[in-house]
Amino acid sequence: MTMPSYTIKLIIAAIIMAACAACLNADDKKSAKSADNVIDIGSDRELFVDEYLIDKLDGAHMVLHHPRHEGPVMKFDKPWEGIFCGYCTVLKDGDTYRAYYRGMPKTGDGGGHEVTCMAESKDGCTWTKPELGIYEINGTLKNNVIYAKDPPNSHNFHPFIDTRKDVPKNERYKATSGVKAKLYGFVSPDGIHWRKVKPEPILTCSPFDSANVAFWSDSEQCYICYFRVFIKGVRWIARATSKDFLNWGPLEPIKAMHKGKPAPIEHIYTNQTFPYFRAPQIYTAPAARFMPGRQVISDAEAKKLGVHPRYFRDISDSVLMTSRGGNIFDRTFMEGFIRNDIGLGNWISRTNYPAWQIVQTGPSEMSFYANCNYAQPTAELRRFSMRLDGFASIQAGYDGGRVLTKLLKFKGKQLVLNFATSAAGSVRVEIQDDQGNPIPGFTLADSDQTIGNEIERAVSWKGKTDVSSLAGRPVRLLFELKDADVFAFQFK
Repeated sequence: MTMPSYTIKLIIAAIIMAACAACLNADDKKSAKSADNVIDIGSDRELFVDEYLIDKLDGAHMVLHHPRHEGPVMKFDKPWEGIFCGYCTVLKDGDTYRAYYRGMPKTGDGGGHEVTCMAESKDGCTWTKPELGIYEINGTLKNNVIYAKDPPNSHNFHPFIDTRKDVPKNERYKATSGVKAKLYGFVSPDGIHWRKVKPEPILTCSPFDSANVAFWSDSEQCYICYFRVFIKGVRWIARATSKDFLNWGPLEPIKAMHKGKPAPIEHIYTNQTFPYFRAPQIYTAPAARFMPGRQVISDAEAKKLGVHPRYFRDISDSVLMTSRGGNIFDRTFMEGFIRNDIGLGNWISRTNYPAWQIVQTGPSEMSFYANCNYAQPTAELRRFSMRLDGFASIQAGYDGGRVLTKLLKFKGKQLVLNFATSAAGSVRVEIQDDQGNPIPGFTLADSDQTIGNEIERAVSWKGKTDVSSLAGRPVRLLFELKDADVFAFQFK
């Protein structure tokens, strides 16, 4: 029996409608999945210090950049300072730079002979030690001591400027200090005159005998304290968090990852974690890597240098770790961040320990400091310089390479780059839709070559820089590099 033609047409129409519905449903699911995977960067500056935004590298690679040695900026030569000065913190408050550090002329952790010193600078390069007249030390008030005579709280006094909104003015500066499982909190209106926030310790979950660094995190909306712990005999890092600086949660060891897998275990003596001042959603940790028992200099060489007998049978340097919050740290780069300088005095235990925080010291420059020549008569603080955002980059050589980002969405009108090329090099950028298709007007063919060496330059397509029509949409960025580095980008 032959089926009527109209019935056949109805069946075909039903099949087509079902197929269309299935396609639409699949597209909806695909779109929902894509939306779940979109990283909202807003107008944040993003640095290529990790693989957070990178989907594919083709002919390009990630490169760690080493700070440049600028030489000593401060000798620890006062009678109350001495060869065991350490745990330095560098802060920038308006136009003033301040360096806080432990004065310790002889051994004995947590003793009354330890003091907390401060130096000041107007440029981060030339430092002076003010005569504060707060404590009488060695028979004189003419010294730069800001805290003393309260052992063990000058062993590792760590100040920071509290950036939390509406923080009381008389508590704008805060600090932590302590040993023997008792970490105390301190507050100050000016960074010079200090008082304990309460008589009892604020934390009791660790020995706290190393640097204990704390700060207010805008991205996590809490105070965070990072400190050293021992896990199966290895020096490692843990953290605790607080909403009010007085009441803290439990100890939480960090997990370090390298290329998606647990990073090789190394001794991390001090971590020096802080929110990077130009991209505070990224925590940078120029940590001290400790190599116990790895001896470089001989007994005779140590005696000639005047090194204390207990401090030349190990070596240390600095590595770079990063975090975007929580207890996960990224070790994209396992190699040393600061390589020890020429000279045997740089190859002894606990030298090259990084100071806490990196500060801007010029229009295109930031400075990083480290305690060097530890346990030697030549103990000093050295400065290292870097370009702004210049921890690491995506890089391609003369033959060129490409970097494709993950799906992201942004706010802003212009895409600006921190980049450097050779005279023959260039950077071009394509913006793709969520399916990986070049968006008309923003293709590689449309992209003007970006050439030069600048901290901030807007990308253009046929002379136009406005990308506001794409704001809020899921997109990918395709960077095409030729003999070039891109350190950071931002939608502004």
